[in-house]
Amino acid sequence: MLAYPILIAAVAAERVAELVVSQRNLSWSRRRGGVEFGAGHYPAMVVLHTGLLAGCLLEAAHREFLPALGWPMLALVIAAQALRWWCIATLGPQWNTRVVVVPDAGRVTAGPYRLLPHPNYVAVAVEGVALPLVHTAWITALTFTVLNAALLRTRIRCENRALEALT
Repeated sequence: MLAYPILIAAVAAERVAELVVSQRNLSWSRRRGGVEFGAGHYPAMVVLHTGLLAGCLLEAAHREFLPALGWPMLALVIAAQALRWWCIATLGPQWNTRVVVVPDAGRVTAGPYRLLPHPNYVAVAVEGVALPLVHTAWITALTFTVLNAALLRTRIRCENRALEALT
């Protein structure tokens, strides 16, 4: 089935777009005295997210598409992307893939942040389950979810400390 590799390629392209936005915003933050926290866990995050895409492709090669599972999971993938880009748009230049806090920039409490403290991570968690399950890659979904939970525990603690330290 060619449609699933095309979906994974589209998500990978979306990730590249995120990295372009992130790099631009990181430069913006640094020009304003932004301080990075938790740089040590960033490489693990990159490996985990790259592994998600690779795992999807590798495992799906041995699985069949189940429409009753695949179509609802595709809807969740699309919803996760929408939430992610809502977060990016809401944070504007303060958003990037690293934990960087700009002194006196103020905490954003609009958009999805008025509902949840870390809505982007909801998008990541949903996508981490749904994207593999579009094509029944349940081992990838389970593995990513467990590893992501451990990483998010570290990441959210890091973000919360960074916000407290600079606000």
